[in-house]
Amino acid sequence: MKWVFIGLIVVGLLYAVMVYNGLVTLRQRTNQAFADIDVQLKQRQDLIPNLVETVKGYAAHEKSTFDAVVAARGAAMQASTPGEKQAAEQALTGALGRLIALAEAYPDLKANANFQQLQLDLSDIENKLAAARRFFNNAVSEYNAAREAFPAVLFAASLGFHPREFFDVGIEKRAELDAAPPKVAF
Repeated sequence: MKWVFIGLIVVGLLYAVMVYNGLVTLRQRTNQAFADIDVQLKQRQDLIPNLVETVKGYAAHEKSTFDAVVAARGAAMQASTPGEKQAAEQALTGALGRLIALAEAYPDLKANANFQQLQLDLSDIENKLAAARRFFNNAVSEYNAAREAFPAVLFAASLGFHPREFFDVGIEKRAELDAAPPKVAF
């Protein structure tokens, strides 16, 4: 009887270690996924000055739009937490949308090969960023589900496993995406 009790304790401890290690693995996966988003955000932020300078040559009197893009880029580069990055990137996406919309008013700009290439690069980065967000949100979903499942729910919070937030595009952007698909015109 004593050996059965000791055996049950050992099995219970091994199970607890497996649950703990699983949570650590999932937490690391979410951290890696967020780092992937960070890489794409950095590439987008690096592309923006070239895009602004190209448009400036054609639309010099649109200073407020340029200033908004530069300010939004600066805020995005300064953001450090996932929530701050999410909010800053939403503002930057809106400012970039206004900058790209300027091309509609300037046919010569729309025909500029440099501008077209920058638009393609930006579109490529946006697609990679969307994929990285999906991967991150999937990792967060798995992590949060494992954290909230029994028996992990009994000790996860006390061991530092706190719920993670999804990287959301925001209510305004979601409404915009639901209303109409993005249009790129040359």
